Amino acid sequence: MDEYQLSSIISSEIRDSLNHFDSEYSQERIRALDFYLGEPLGNEVEGRSQVVDTTVSDVVEQLMPSLMRVFTSNDKYVRFNARTPEDTERAEQISDYVNYVINHDNEGYKVLHNWFKDSLLFRLGVVKYYWDEQVDVTEEEYENLNEIELAALMANPDYELVGAITEGSSEMMEDPETGEMIPLNQSFNVKFRVSRTTGRIKIANVPPEEFLINRRATSLEDAHFIAHRTSMTISDLVAMGYDRELVEKYAGHSELDLEEERESRFQDLESTTGLDAADPTLAEVTYYECIMNIDVDGDGIAERRRIVAIGDAGDEILENEPFDHIPFAVVSPILMPHRLIGRSIYDMTEDLQVIKSTLLRQYLDSVYSSTMPRIAAVEGQVNLDDLLDGAAGSVIRVRQQGMLQPITGAQVGGEIRPLLDYISGIQENRTGISKASQGLDANALQSTTASAVSATVRGAQVKQEAIARTLAETGMKQLFKGILHLVTKYDNKARIVRLRNQFVPIDPTEWHSEFDVVVQVGLGTADDEQKIAFLTAIASKQEQILMQMGANNPLVSMDQYVNTLRSIVEVGGFKDADSFFNSPQQIAMMQQQMAQQPQQDANAAEMAKMQAEMALKRERMMMEIELEREKMNAELELRRQELTAEAQLRAIKAQTDAEISTNLPR
Repeated sequence: MDEYQLSSIISSEIRDSLNHFDSEYSQERIRALDFYLGEPLGNEVEGRSQVVDTTVSDVVEQLMPSLMRVFTSNDKYVRFNARTPEDTERAEQISDYVNYVINHDNEGYKVLHNWFKDSLLFRLGVVKYYWDEQVDVTEEEYENLNEIELAALMANPDYELVGAITEGSSEMMEDPETGEMIPLNQSFNVKFRVSRTTGRIKIANVPPEEFLINRRATSLEDAHFIAHRTSMTISDLVAMGYDRELVEKYAGHSELDLEEERESRFQDLESTTGLDAADPTLAEVTYYECIMNIDVDGDGIAERRRIVAIGDAGDEILENEPFDHIPFAVVSPILMPHRLIGRSIYDMTEDLQVIKSTLLRQYLDSVYSSTMPRIAAVEGQVNLDDLLDGAAGSVIRVRQQGMLQPITGAQVGGEIRPLLDYISGIQENRTGISKASQGLDANALQSTTASAVSATVRGAQVKQEAIARTLAETGMKQLFKGILHLVTKYDNKARIVRLRNQFVPIDPTEWHSEFDVVVQVGLGTADDEQKIAFLTAIASKQEQILMQMGANNPLVSMDQYVNTLRSIVEVGGFKDADSFFNSPQQIAMMQQQMAQQPQQDANAAEMAKMQAEMALKRERMMMEIELEREKMNAELELRRQELTAEAQLRAIKAQTDAEISTNLPR
């Protein structure tokens, strides 16, 4: 397939989708937004009441807090279940990390809020998830680099040399032969332009008028054409790497600027349609990112491809590449079989808002006619200036009695109020939103048993829970499966993130995307107090089993008991269960350490015994050495005394011999 044929197919798909959405949904979305904002209905009569009921807005705003509480009561929007036992720990880590991506790398609460609200108002809410890669360019100067450091930077493709390399300061020494000062080591000063590429998973809400899909698609998976249509500036497209001359050829007036939907969204702002930006690079271009199933290589099998085109109908193709996933997730609050787009709260309450507005206007007109009736005046017999003066207590001058006669309308309050109550009952039946569902209906809940009150509230919440379950099982699963796919494909750099109050090293390259997704939503037929009471009863029964049958019983494990306790904490509104109870993983680690403790104690005792024996031997040796030293000293002293005595004896003998020889006769 050549480029001309491909461009023709894309333009045809775009036009067909535009015609379908513009004719089937665009006007309905504009009307839904007007109803939500309480804009005039278009059937107002001058001089009559023009009040507009806000049923659509009331129901949507009453549903939103319940939905957001269901999905965002804690930071764990989703949980991944392992398909094999050896993947259990990895699935837990993936669950933590994917929730970290939406909560910390993106504005998770805001994304979900706008996503759900779009679906409640416009039948379809759309989010787009993609890997957003950015290049940050900075200039850095380096001084006194040696040759090895300079060569390493020059070899790095992210470093571009700016300017010339200059010599840096270095230590000098004197040449012993010449006496000249020469550098001891050579250094360099350089300046580099550094490009650092960073990426993250980005999740963005897509306005409903910017999302296109083929007419008969029943789901994203079976759609052969999906597109995100928006307008981008020349500057943005050039920054994305597209040719400036080619982009400028399609710049100028964009159809999206004149669309009624976008205008209605900003109707409270001053219109700027037709004004051109002072900077020509800020001129807008219609941009299409299409996900299509198309046979480009001619093998008879349509492959999924990502095609980027610009122009009013995608006239110029900028990119054409194979693609392995659908980067969109959609939700519809009320599903229609065999259709992608279901029904909205607006569809269920549009006629009720018109009827209630009409009844309220008639009611108010009746009140106005009673409190300020019209006056019949005989022409020429009444001072019209006095009559037109509406000041209280003012005088109206007449020529004779009976020239003024009030014309009062019939009182319709008795008929209209039951009708308004009847319409409100229809509204409650359709939407499930009532005072009883919020626990506010005093007439229904006063002087009633606790079980009856609980049954009343639970029955009124069934439809809200059905909407929440629909959102969970459709778009939420699509979104988080898509995030996991992007994590395993693009997030290939290890990072350290804080999960469960611990800094954990994460390396997504070791993961794979074959996991089942379980959306962690707070659904059920009981409120939080009942859930806590139920979990407390379970914990009590688990404690009884553990005490009677031991920790190795076949019914309850310590991990299950800990999970029950942690669930009580989470249902109670505390996001950090680790502050109250250790996780099963931490408990297993502590048990392993405790199991190793006896052996460690035995080893320590043996070591202490050996050290004591060695100390005893060392002390005995020291004593023996000391005894030997004392013995030797004693022997030396004895020998010294003996030698002294012998010397004294010799001296005495010598003296005696001398005296004897002197006294002998000669």
